[in-house]
Amino acid sequence: MPLKNDFFDIKENIASLLSEHISLEKGEIKNLIEVPPSQDFGDYAFPCFILSKILKKSPKEIAEILASKIKSSKNIEKIEAKGPYVNFFINRKLMAEEILKINENYGRKKKKKEKIMVEFSQANTHKAFHIGHLRGTSLGESIARILEFLGNKVIRVNYQGDTGMHVAKWLWCYLKYHKKEKLKEDERWIANIYVDAVRRLENDKTEKLQKEVEEINRKLEKKEDKELNKLWECTRKISLKMFERIYKELDTKFDKYFFEREVEKRGKEIAKELLKKKIAKISEGAEIVDLKKFGLGVWILLRKDGTVLYSAKDLALAEKKFTDFKIDKSIYVVGAAQKLHFEQLMKTLEIMKFKNLKNIKIIHFQEVRFPHGKMSSRTGENILYSDFKSELIDYAKQEIKKRHPNIFKPILEKRALDIFISAIKYSMLKQDPNKNIIFIKEEAFNFEGNTGPYLLYSYARASSILKKAKKVKKKVKFSKLTNQEIALIKKIFLFPEIVEKAGQSLNPSLIANYSHELAQLFNEFYHSCRVIGEKSEEFRLKLVDAFRICIKNALYLLGIKVLEEM
Repeated sequence: MPLKNDFFDIKENIASLLSEHISLEKGEIKNLIEVPPSQDFGDYAFPCFILSKILKKSPKEIAEILASKIKSSKNIEKIEAKGPYVNFFINRKLMAEEILKINENYGRKKKKKEKIMVEFSQANTHKAFHIGHLRGTSLGESIARILEFLGNKVIRVNYQGDTGMHVAKWLWCYLKYHKKEKLKEDERWIANIYVDAVRRLENDKTEKLQKEVEEINRKLEKKEDKELNKLWECTRKISLKMFERIYKELDTKFDKYFFEREVEKRGKEIAKELLKKKIAKISEGAEIVDLKKFGLGVWILLRKDGTVLYSAKDLALAEKKFTDFKIDKSIYVVGAAQKLHFEQLMKTLEIMKFKNLKNIKIIHFQEVRFPHGKMSSRTGENILYSDFKSELIDYAKQEIKKRHPNIFKPILEKRALDIFISAIKYSMLKQDPNKNIIFIKEEAFNFEGNTGPYLLYSYARASSILKKAKKVKKKVKFSKLTNQEIALIKKIFLFPEIVEKAGQSLNPSLIANYSHELAQLFNEFYHSCRVIGEKSEEFRLKLVDAFRICIKNALYLLGIKVLEEM
């Protein structure tokens, strides 16, 4: 079978060659192909363990048989057996030539695939935006960018709680204890009132205050109190305005905002429909879905007073997404603390025979912690975005001034903000979403570690080299490649494959860690291989430019803007 013309489809091509000699499906073969840990073992390797039971031979013997049967080609210059592996060596000269041709769209797929909705961030009004929201926002934005990069139509949505019990608590506390205070566009002030409400209610042994909050919530849902509605609208607007300022700094935009208020009515209707179908039932005055036999407890849809909970609203939202937007997939990026809720949602949708159930994917992310412990928006033991930003931008400024003592103030401000964003986003994304993050600022801002600033520094270094050279020729000649050049070329070559894997697994940490490895190889190349003034200057400048394009695209997928100078 001839190889495909697209040089960057080599993994696919190897799978095609192997499929002629083994009885596995091509897709399964492709998934088994690995990248060896050392250049000595080739560029790709196929492990033969899985074939041992089928062929009744040892993996080593199978590898030798396959290596003898598969012929080398223009693209694959050598095939050899090494223990239980068949190793494939790509034609290094051709690989280098292809890498030197890449442009700003490197790794991007043009073909339209699916229409995918990604819901993330979900900062509730009347509460503070804290660093836990940063992880969800960074993760959701990165997933959206990766899916777009792979040719999908992505709709970014934000579902915000602008009504419900948390809003009722805030309004109650303000009216009862803070009414003389002027409404402020201040994150700390908003947060303090909510925390004050929680503390007062926890200390209320008679539950008298809780009944007052419930009455506020009932009035809010019924829209029967004009003054209350006016206060709600005003404070809601303040919250949303603060959030937009943060999203702008984080370079995140949403195509659609969903709010709890707009799905309340349909949520109640669905609850009634489930009651008629006997999927739901009345228990102690409240409407519930009993999921105990699935190990998921009881899911309350409506309170005793008839007010709707976010459970019923989420059923309405799931329906709305597919009905109104005709999407192929719906992805939720939500905190791990909501895992049970979403398991209950999915099980209830399954019982309801929701036709798009298989097209829903839930991505849970774990907490952001500090050396002293976890956060909570209820108790105030959290780090607000505004405080976090202020402290870390000051830290970034100190680091910049060490390198540029006379830097112009406006440039310092912008550069410090960009470095801050790179540091926090990278620290949020380099870990698998299922792992907790322990955030230590000194580590996140290290210009020489596995950090966002290190990647920015590597990009800036490449830009500086190209700037000094002034002109990079389109076509260059080269002969023998150094080990450092080969390693860097191979790593750049892998970028489209890494993006594909990150899209399939919805896991940006694959791109984050790839970016760090790429930057390390570039810096090793830079220290070992002089660029300007060497005989191979033209080739090396093209290689530096290829690295610059690749790392820029990788950083874009992480939601990080590059800096031409650090």
